[in-house]
Amino acid sequence: MEICNLCEDQAAKSKSGKPHETLMAIEQKRVFKGSNARRFEEQDYQCQVCQAKFTWSNNTNDLAWTLWQG
Repeated sequence: MEICNLCEDQAAKSKSGKPHETLMAIEQKRVFKGSNARRFEEQDYQCQVCQAKFTWSNNTNDLAWTLWQG
């Protein structure tokens, strides 16, 4: 799978940030609630140019942007 330059830059982001201009949300945001009132959210995105898929997460134990493989 070859990805565009914008997606390469997105995959390299180590901190949360906005998606680049061709990344569009493809599903509803998922909200996870833990037993100790900690909650985090995830959102899936797909690039309209190269069709690469990402998951954005605000969980401190995850990467902010994860590129789907396969």
